[in-house]
Amino acid sequence: MPTRMPVLPPVLLVLLAAGCGASPPQLAHPADQPGDQAGEQVATTLNGAGEFTTAGASAIVYDRKLVPRGAQASLTAESSGGQTITSLVVEGFRPRRAYGAHLHTAPCGKSGADAGPHYQHRPGQASADNEIWLDFKTDSEGAGRATARHPWGFDPASPPRSLVVHSETTKTSGSEAGDAGERVACLTIS
Repeated sequence: MPTRMPVLPPVLLVLLAAGCGASPPQLAHPADQPGDQAGEQVATTLNGAGEFTTAGASAIVYDRKLVPRGAQASLTAESSGGQTITSLVVEGFRPRRAYGAHLHTAPCGKSGADAGPHYQHRPGQASADNEIWLDFKTDSEGAGRATARHPWGFDPASPPRSLVVHSETTKTSGSEAGDAGERVACLTIS
């Protein structure tokens, strides 16, 4: 016996046909979308990797006592669909030691200050919800890793440009929230 196809009401047929040929809606700038929940955003993937050197263009060390020769890092940040996942892997750092690490607004330079302030989703508040903090503790071999997940995406017009490794773990409350001590190394990301 032949299978009967269901008959769709005319209103549903019109709606389906209109949706098939329609242009996608124009979305607001991702930074204007509260929590990036208003719709899809432009997908952004940022990467950076290298061995920290004193003359490096993309991976620079500022304190050899805390970032020994041979220390290296790799970072990937993927931002799409209203969320961001950032992963950091380090090797060759001091064993069994905790470090702070954050994404910053500018590329690395000769001085740690060249990387600018912390990248913030919404300017003003230093917190793990509004910034990307990747504090890590190394194992007995000097390796460590960290991952951060956020329910918002990068502004494609001004994404973070570097990862800065700090001498201390990040303070999480009070007037010093976001502070993690001296900048000991920097990895430019793009």
